Amino acid sequence: MIQRSLTVLALAFGAACVAAAEDRWTPELSMEYHRVGGVAISPDGALVAFTRTEPLMEGEKSEYRTQIHVVPAGGGETIAYTTAEKSATSPAFSPDGRYLGFLREGAEGKSQVWLLPLGGGEAFELTRAENGAGSFRFSPDGRSVGYVMRDPETEEEETRRKEKRDVELVDQNFKYGHLYVALVTDRPDPDGEDRRLTRGAFHVSGWDWSSSDRIVFSHQDDPRINTNRRSGDLSVVHLGDGRVSLLHGGDGIESSPRVSPDGATVAFRSTGDQPEPVGLGDVYVMAVMGGERVKLAETKDRSPGILGWSRDGSLIYVTEADRTSRRLFGLPADGGALVEMTPGPGVYGAPAVAAAADVMAFTHQDPDTPWEVFAADLGSGGGMAAAFAPRQLTDLHAGVPRPEMGATQVLQWTSPDGTPVEGLLTLPVGYQEGTRVPLVLNVHGGPAGVYSETFTGAPSIYMLQVFAQEGFAILRPNPRGSTGYGKEFRYANVMDWGFGDMDDLMAGVDLVIEQGIARADRLYIMGWSYGGYMTSFAVTRTDRFVAASMGAGLPNLISMVTTTDIQDYLAGHMGGDFWEDYEVYEAHSAIYRIAEVTTPTQVIHGAQDLRVPFTQGQEFYRALDRRGVPTEMVVYPRTPHGPREPKFLMDVSERILSWFRTHTPEHTADGPVEP
Repeated sequence: MIQRSLTVLALAFGAACVAAAEDRWTPELSMEYHRVGGVAISPDGALVAFTRTEPLMEGEKSEYRTQIHVVPAGGGETIAYTTAEKSATSPAFSPDGRYLGFLREGAEGKSQVWLLPLGGGEAFELTRAENGAGSFRFSPDGRSVGYVMRDPETEEEETRRKEKRDVELVDQNFKYGHLYVALVTDRPDPDGEDRRLTRGAFHVSGWDWSSSDRIVFSHQDDPRINTNRRSGDLSVVHLGDGRVSLLHGGDGIESSPRVSPDGATVAFRSTGDQPEPVGLGDVYVMAVMGGERVKLAETKDRSPGILGWSRDGSLIYVTEADRTSRRLFGLPADGGALVEMTPGPGVYGAPAVAAAADVMAFTHQDPDTPWEVFAADLGSGGGMAAAFAPRQLTDLHAGVPRPEMGATQVLQWTSPDGTPVEGLLTLPVGYQEGTRVPLVLNVHGGPAGVYSETFTGAPSIYMLQVFAQEGFAILRPNPRGSTGYGKEFRYANVMDWGFGDMDDLMAGVDLVIEQGIARADRLYIMGWSYGGYMTSFAVTRTDRFVAASMGAGLPNLISMVTTTDIQDYLAGHMGGDFWEDYEVYEAHSAIYRIAEVTTPTQVIHGAQDLRVPFTQGQEFYRALDRRGVPTEMVVYPRTPHGPREPKFLMDVSERILSWFRTHTPEHTADGPVEP
């Protein structure tokens, strides 16, 4: 059944005649829409570099390759600047505009910083990072490149590994990330040597040049992802003598330092005076030489991502989710009110601002339009010009078929307790007003995720236009706990996982039924991660869904909190560890109500998932199977918390559609089911 094509499934359920392949949304077609990001702009604002990622799926291959393209900021031809077999990522222009730097695998098989002379010549490998270079930046004078590298294994560790004696001691012998620097040369230098700047039992999590002989960096106690919810301080390393001095410590968590153009002030994100495991951050500034930490105006959601500074130092640019859009804002360095830079709707991504010109480049997408690269002029002071007039620089998907799409709209409703909720509804392809259709409730992860106005034809775990092509409407709510709606809304499901969220979700479903769009007897639910959690929770609380698909779900919070790699995040939402309040964990865990499940439920999981361990899916599947509830478990090998291989990504939606179709009664009292 799983192997049947979407066309056969559609015919089996009375769909209209099948159009040619290029006139229908399929997973194969969605994969032709290549992701665009990694935007960089030259200091003079003349050139824009960006990355484009394509899947490679012929024969034994199932991987992605990313290459760098460049287009004039004033408009013109787009040129591929990298074309090698290996991916090139993270483009960055040197301060003098002579080089385009990027990351690519080097001769020794490790990621290195490469330089491409823009005046002509071949790209060459600059760094000699034994264990691979991570994030890199040019120094302000352009003479050096700094980068982060994880500690390599020692000779003794290498020997033990080769001799199969490499026993692992959990949470010991960490491989810390530290800062290194390489001198910029105009040709490969086989005798050169990179210089290590930091060392010790701490992990560099973010950094920026203050001057060409000084770097400000944030650091945490160890490299574990959970640790960044417990520790984070700011320090400065002086390249002259290698001296490291603490800039700011304390109980709050500091991260993402970005230094002003004059090198005197650092902006950074901080949780304030205490850790905030549920998620909270504000922008602070302080002098690089030390002094008082000053909090700037709060952003709408209090979860900003710091991009950098305006060239006159008056604004700090930040990106943040704003309801169903993602936008760029400016925070005045003097503490003034938030400045809105880009209007909605849609999603603005990967913004980059020229260092010596008032030009910004970015990507933009909306539900009907895939990623493209744009440029816009900035006004005086670094704010957006009075009339926002972006210039589209690329038309990267002009040759990709664009069949008729299911229309997407923003819906708003009120939960039973009065909570306002918002979401996105995508209608079936060719939907006729007044027709009732099957509805899929698609729940996002997080819980502090958010459904934004992204391109609905894009490749993803859930290929939305593929579901729409097969006659389903898809509702994607942003229930309490979602980001983009303010701190109070994001904290509204603390110690209330499942219950308030469930009311928010079902109120949205009922609205779509009341609108005459959804069939009350043809409801389905699917979700990944926290969306998988809500799927497991829902099927223990209601029998309204015909079928369900739980992706990387966590039905047992008691076993989850001590096996996930983000323990503090879960414990923060539950108010403590399970031994402190066993009843709270049990009440919010679907596994303890497994006897209530009658809905046919598919379980999907990655075999190498550390975020939501594989055993979470296995627990639910085994319990359903032992109870005789229709179920199947789909396991993707080599897969962490979500498919990383394009063939697996293409597989997910077809398997879910097959499951939904298989467990849909073919007839009702009103006659045959028509999608």
